Amino acid sequence: MHLAVVGIMMLALTLAGCVSTQTPHHTDLNAPHPTYVAMYGPQPDEKFPLPATDISAVDPQFLRREVAYDTPERPGTIVVDTANRHLYLVRENGRALRYGIGVGADGMKWAGRAQVGRKAAWPRWTPTAAMIKRDPERNRRWANGMPPGPNNPLGPRALYLFQDGRDTLYRIHGTTEPDTIGEAVSSGCIRMLNQDILDLYSRVPVGTPVVVLQDTQTVDAATKPST
Repeated sequence: MHLAVVGIMMLALTLAGCVSTQTPHHTDLNAPHPTYVAMYGPQPDEKFPLPATDISAVDPQFLRREVAYDTPERPGTIVVDTANRHLYLVRENGRALRYGIGVGADGMKWAGRAQVGRKAAWPRWTPTAAMIKRDPERNRRWANGMPPGPNNPLGPRALYLFQDGRDTLYRIHGTTEPDTIGEAVSSGCIRMLNQDILDLYSRVPVGTPVVVLQDTQTVDAATKPST
């Protein structure tokens, strides 16, 4: 009798072990990896503390990672691939840091070579005349500039692209709409997840070369090394 009781107890423990090691539900399998949850976590030490970014709706291909990248560009160059919604920071040995981007209307119109002419932490946003004309009800109130802060569409950092010493009006910046990463959006230039623009900003100095690609027809010309 004692042996029978022990057998039953052992069977119960075995079954309990099976239950505790079941495969997670489908929704659990689709949850963001803990590495990415940490990568896009809150930034409480910022001038305006940043909350964690909800990346559950962001396609994983648009999350920051190091990848193999074959390019003639020198390490330290930023390559913006607008067609595929990726931004690359070229590294040594055929590698690059790849970030997801959202491409706005202004960002769809320009391709070529530029440099980071200015960097700004918590920048002020001023809509262009075209933006005000396109959406006067929303943008006219900010004609003289929107103060920096969590609601500013440029986010916590901005890189201002210059060509031959002149501002192209092309920006790489953060966003208040993380769900637009990987998309063509209605306005703005090149937007990145806020934690990604913080990371890129920390890695590139003023003067960093930038190559902006629009489509396959411009790739060869835009990526040809300068002589």
